[in-house]
Parts: sequence; C-alpha cells; structure tokens
Amino acid sequence: MFMFEKPLGMRDTLPSLYEAKKELRTSMSSVMESWGYQFIETPTLEFYETVGNVSSILDQQLFKLLDQQGHTLVLRPDVTSPIARVAASKLYQEGCPLRLAYSANVFRAQQREGGRPAEFEQIGIEFIGDKTISADAEVISLLIETLKKAGLSKFTVPIGHIGYVNALFLEIVGNEERANVLRRFLYDKNYVGYREHVNSLQLSSIDKQRLLSLLQLRGDISKIGQAKELIEGEVGRKAIDELEQLWHRLQAMGVTDNIKIDFNLVSHMSYYTGILFEVYAENIGYLLGNGGRYDTLLGKFERHAPATGFGIRLDHLIEALKIPEKEISIHSVIFSTEQSEEAIDFAKVKREKGEKVILQDINGIADVDKYVRACKEVTFFIGNTRRVAK
Repeated sequence: MFMFEKPLGMRDTLPSLYEAKKELRTSMSSVMESWGYQFIETPTLEFYETVGNVSSILDQQLFKLLDQQGHTLVLRPDVTSPIARVAASKLYQEGCPLRLAYSANVFRAQQREGGRPAEFEQIGIEFIGDKTISADAEVISLLIETLKKAGLSKFTVPIGHIGYVNALFLEIVGNEERANVLRRFLYDKNYVGYREHVNSLQLSSIDKQRLLSLLQLRGDISKIGQAKELIEGEVGRKAIDELEQLWHRLQAMGVTDNIKIDFNLVSHMSYYTGILFEVYAENIGYLLGNGGRYDTLLGKFERHAPATGFGIRLDHLIEALKIPEKEISIHSVIFSTEQSEEAIDFAKVKREKGEKVILQDINGIADVDKYVRACKEVTFFIGNTRRVAK
C-alpha cells in the first residue's frame, strides 16, 4: 500500500533539481565565506530538553523520538538554536565576535499536506557577540549581496523592530495576552482582521486610531518620523532610534534600494529581541527568508551574548529564480570486452579534463538503442571500432 508513498510533507530531489540546488548553494556559500563567515554543521538530532525547548517552533511541529536511554530527541526544527548551543559550549569567547554560516535541512511536521514541506533546506549565517547596529547592518547587507549573487534581481527586504510593536501594544492594551492577539493578526498579514479587532476593543478613539495608524508605518525613511508620533515610552523611542541608525548604516553600504521600513513586522520566533527583517521576491507570494537580533538565546545555554543572523529557504529561492531543472551533461562510453582497456583510458582522460563520464559494458544493456536515445553523447568501443554518436 505504501510502496511508493512518502511521509506527509516529504519530497524527493531528483538529479536535475539536485544539480540546480548544488550550484545555487555553492554560489551563495562563496559570498558568505568572502565576508569571513565559517561554515558549521550540527547534528540532525538534538535533545528535546535543550534545543527543542528553546527553538520557538510549536511543539506540535516537532518530530520527536526516543533514544535507547529513554531521552526525547527531536529532528532539528531550526538551525539558529543548535548553533547557539555549539557557540555557547565550544566556540564563543567573550569580547570576540564570532561569524558562522550553515547550509542544512530542518524538519517541521505538517498536519495536512497543503503543499508545505515538512523538510526543507536553509542557508544562512549567525553573527554572535556584537551588539552594535553595525552588526545588524552587516547581516542585512550580506543577505542582499548573497541574493544578488544567486541571481535574484527584484526583491524587497522590509526591516522593523520588535521592540516598537511590543511597546506600542503594551502602552495601549495593557497586557501581554491582549497584545498577543494583535501580534497574531500582524504575523498572519491579516490587516482586515486587525482593523476589525481594533475597532471591537474597549478603547478611546485616540488609542484605536494609534493602533490603526500602525498599519500605515510601511515605506521609506519618512515613516520614522510618523512612528515617533504614535509612541510615548522610552522603550519604543529607543527602538525607533535603532531603526533610524540602521537605515543610515545600510545607506552607507549602498543597499537601501532593496530596503523598506515596516513597523508592522513581528515573528513567530519568540527569541527575537530587536531589529528583524524579512525577504520577499517579486514573483512569489510567501516568505523567501528572514532574520533578526536574538540577544537572549545564548543565555538559555548559560552563555550570555548578543547575536543576529538570517536564514534563506533554498526551495523558495529556486522558485523565485524560476530555475529550470538542470540538464546534466554526461558522456557515456559503451564498450565491449575486447575494447575495455581502450575505453577505460579514454574515460580517464575525459574525467581529468573535468567531464562527467559513464563507463558502460554493452553486455549490461538490454536495449542499446533505447539507452543511446537517453544519452546526450555516446562513444562506442565495440570490436575494433571507435564511434561517437550524439
């Protein structure tokens, strides 16, 4: 019954798509390495009590299993939390910023298919140990350069600050429970529902208008001034100042053509503490990547350090780039027993030149004509002849 079926949300990657992903991964990795980021790998399995608990992924989305000692394990639900564990235990030295990169599959269980994968690849970076706005600017600038190197030309990076949204909501609605309802509407991009909910609240007309005006704080640098008019407390004003400083740093780095201010940004990742951002491509309607500052996460591994980073969904990027499945050029050398040595020498020379070469004994082919039709280029070493067929 299940011979050809896969678990819910799982995908096969066939050779042509695998080659396209490999080339894309290589070009993006080279940019990250050129900025001084070093690649790291973490285990596919982590302890639920450590990484599973701090990952901010909903518990029902975790793949859980037991090891032989009875410990609960999870398939890696994100990469930031495992890297925080490694950095806290082995790599980070206080006062010395650490730049790490990764390319890894993550696993998040789906309750229904809906076209959403339960396993997907992320590529990204983590910048640990630097609390300055310069660090945030570096991460966002590297994100933009990486995407351009990948071949993406039309994309937008909205930047916001979770501190501003949190401060505004708490000033007006007074507690986290009510603020969480508002944040959920923003996270879902359900602005109609947000407006309806605000209008249903028992608030003054002035406070309702403050909440509704938040939706207008999306655009260029002029939104900074408008944001200041809505907020009263120091926490919210500090967030605005940091966002303004970030804009000017990004302007100095020459990347603001791809940036827009968005004070509506929130995240389902509860560990974000400051600047956060997302990436959207012109021709797809869902998130391409995201990131932000998470200054408290390493503290959960008993090593306090500020940090920021980003992750890009490789499958979404391939869709945005409209990359066709890669046509693989492989030269097939078909030989008979008496010509095997000549065929081996011929294939060796071609491989040394960087070509992909198959050595195929003709006795292993049931239908030679069908086999040849499936090949791009074939050389025969049969009997006393050598013949090339294209």
